[in-house]
Amino acid sequence: MIAFVSGTVAALAPDTAVVEVGGVGMAVHCTPNTLSTLRVGKPAKLATSLVVREDSLTLYGFADDDERQVFELLQTASGVGPRLAQAMLAVHAPDALRRAVSTGDEKALTAVPGIGKKGAQKLLLELKDRLGEPLGAPAVGAPVTTGWRDQLHAALIGLGYATREADEAVSAVTPQAEAAEGTPQVGQLLKAALQTLNRAR
Repeated sequence: MIAFVSGTVAALAPDTAVVEVGGVGMAVHCTPNTLSTLRVGKPAKLATSLVVREDSLTLYGFADDDERQVFELLQTASGVGPRLAQAMLAVHAPDALRRAVSTGDEKALTAVPGIGKKGAQKLLLELKDRLGEPLGAPAVGAPVTTGWRDQLHAALIGLGYATREADEAVSAVTPQAEAAEGTPQVGQLLKAALQTLNRAR
């Protein structure tokens, strides 16, 4: 198993980072939140999980070991493959997923694209004793609510967009962010922002 990759970020795409390791470019599938922390030309170290299929070898990358562990635990539930597990981590941080499962928060799971009401109920049952308790205390007055614009802007700049384009994309998704209940999810907003930029080009 490839436990981590460490090297210079050679390229970034909406769902993939290419990290140069010993002269080889390793394509690593990452959540938007993880991608937003990377910059082309800068060093990076990503915890990784290698998913082996008959016709492919796919490397998934994470900000830390905890995120990778949750990714692998999620796949122990029936019907959860690597793509859905990554989608869950794109919407919720590891602790938020633990909290959702430990409190039976069905609504939090149905916020993930691809998970319906029945699927959420099934996942809550299957994952109840697998993910464990949240590691950190619940965020009180989470400061992220004021920082989503900065995070989103930095992510778009990191993907190679000009400052003006990033400004316009942030403005375009602001109504969606303000309509969201609780803390805006930067991963979802990044996908929406990229869609607006693709339409504009």
